[in-house]
Amino acid sequence: MKRFYKQATSGEVEEGFTVLLDGRAIKTPAKAPLVLPSVALADAIAAEWDAQEEDVAPKTMPLMRYAATAIDRVTPQRQQVIDDLAAYGETDLVCYRATYPEKLVSKQREAWDPLVDWVREAHDAELTVVEGVGYVAQDPKSLQQMKAVLEAQSDLQLAAIHDIVSLSGSLVVSLAVMAGKLDAEEAFEISELDETHVVEEWGEDSEAAERRINNKASLVSAVEFLKLCDR
Repeated sequence: MKRFYKQATSGEVEEGFTVLLDGRAIKTPAKAPLVLPSVALADAIAAEWDAQEEDVAPKTMPLMRYAATAIDRVTPQRQQVIDDLAAYGETDLVCYRATYPEKLVSKQREAWDPLVDWVREAHDAELTVVEGVGYVAQDPKSLQQMKAVLEAQSDLQLAAIHDIVSLSGSLVVSLAVMAGKLDAEEAFEISELDETHVVEEWGEDSEAAERRINNKASLVSAVEFLKLCDR
């Protein structure tokens, strides 16, 4: 759509903050009020709207997308979203290790073992690590401990966490990001470790390169949104 407003700003509403286009509060695509928990997040989303040129390009507004997704899609099915995210812990990336080559085995051990140790200490979640891709059932109590962390998050936080989990393929990596143990760059490198190894050994085609660039950009945006929810 064409840009129809002159100025985008943040503003305070009864339950929090919102974004104003020429003084009028915006709504989500489902026509729900856009209510945000912090002025920092409202300012950041307003900046996305203000940066639009002649045409409004939603793909250049990831923070707005997360906020709208949270309100329109997470809130109505909150428990389902939590269940879906928690399920990643059952087959978490960091628990399934290569058996060869030794160079990759070593890389996985160095990057992933500290996270397995961390989630045990931080969340009392003892995870079983195996070689190969054969499924191994994780301890239900440990899975519940990790799920409890998700249940404590707001709907807006869950919208960003959904992308972090799906992009990384790891609930453990996502919990570490949420706790500030990993930043977006580190989370990307850890979750893309296997793919990076392949690139280093055999090279990378243009399609795979573009996918990695897009995934990293999405991960950075998700982590930024998550941080803004707490400010």
